[in-house]
Amino acid sequence: MRHYLTVKTGDIPNVRAVYDAFKAYARPVIDQAGVDALVADVHAYAGYYCAMALKREDNRDLAAAFADLRDLKVDVAYPLLLELYRDYATDVLARDDFVKALRLVEAYVFRRAVCAIPTNSLNKTFATFGRSLKKDRYLESIEAAFLLLPSYRRFPGDEEFQRELVSRDLYNQPRRSYWLRRLENHGRKERVIVDEYTIEHIMPQNDNLSEAWRQALGLDWERIHAAKLHTLGNLTLTGYNSEYSDRPFGEKRDMAGGFKHSPLRLNEGLGAVERWDEAAIDARAARLAERATTVWGQPALEEGVLAAYRPKAAAGESRYSLDDHPQLAPGRAMRPLFEQLRSALLGLDPNVTEEVLKLYIAYKAETNVVDVVPQASRLRLSLNMPFPALNDPKGIAKDVTNLGRWGNGDVEVGLAHADDIPYVLGLARQALERQFGSETEAA
Repeated sequence: MRHYLTVKTGDIPNVRAVYDAFKAYARPVIDQAGVDALVADVHAYAGYYCAMALKREDNRDLAAAFADLRDLKVDVAYPLLLELYRDYATDVLARDDFVKALRLVEAYVFRRAVCAIPTNSLNKTFATFGRSLKKDRYLESIEAAFLLLPSYRRFPGDEEFQRELVSRDLYNQPRRSYWLRRLENHGRKERVIVDEYTIEHIMPQNDNLSEAWRQALGLDWERIHAAKLHTLGNLTLTGYNSEYSDRPFGEKRDMAGGFKHSPLRLNEGLGAVERWDEAAIDARAARLAERATTVWGQPALEEGVLAAYRPKAAAGESRYSLDDHPQLAPGRAMRPLFEQLRSALLGLDPNVTEEVLKLYIAYKAETNVVDVVPQASRLRLSLNMPFPALNDPKGIAKDVTNLGRWGNGDVEVGLAHADDIPYVLGLARQALERQFGSETEAA
């Protein structure tokens, strides 16, 4: 019901207030269309939900996509999925395009998990995703919407995804059986039941490596073992885990049931490897990571098509630079202080960007976090958060709620000395964390 209300209203009801939210939604619907129409609509959406969440889907391709999404545990995506299913059920969205859209949702969630991007924004992203869709060009508009997600909502590209995938600890994360299964079975009609296999560390987990393994890894074996043990290049599937034990690589490769004879795609190429060392681990990781970009593919639209979906710049919009702020001119007292603050603000998070405007300099994640107004003897900062939410032990902030001023937010902070930057930065970080966290307040 919470997902249903999110689809219908665009707002995510608090989990403890779903009944009240339903009553508020239902009253005008009943007044206009009657209670039977409301119940029929709820019943239809319940059917879509059962198909996706409770394994009631009859179509094989859709059922497989839903199963993978369930394994990823992306409940926050259900508002979007319900809208897509409704349009599929009413012949607005073609089945093949529906499957492709589901795979894009899966890729988006998994890539972000691999890249360790905070999940805070996912609920609002999926709750509002449908607003940007053009249903006469349904799949294209879904691809464009994903590609245009900004900042910490972004769809990680191939380069970022591969870079993180080869270095991430994939063994000690909750999705390890999921990603191994998807890598193994992608493109297969005869699917491998991964549950019948166990995860194998080609280079053993044993901290007390045998002399044979130490020699194979080389003089730097301790670093290699610590850095590469749980990474993509060193993990695979086998039905012979107990037989392999901590044997040297050559024995694991050549023994009965060894890597050389394995029917699994994950073990392709291992039979031709002479020595399992850092170079071999890295080479296999790179090969699997490249395959992963196909399994969890990113949207692909030509720039000319994507440009049609980009937000149009406001009429008369112009660009400014620091030269448009006299107080920051070279040689002025505020310029060195500003440069130190600027560096600190941009270092708060990789998603923070700078935009120079006519009246102030904005530091943004999804929207403004801190706005800096250069003045003759200080920098005036506006923090984009409610004043009562700020933790300010020194009491240097000022409540400017409902007061006219340049910048966004209800908190004003003055900065005149470089020694105060660390403390001011702590205040700014609260505004940033509130922006990241505000997307989940409804949860």
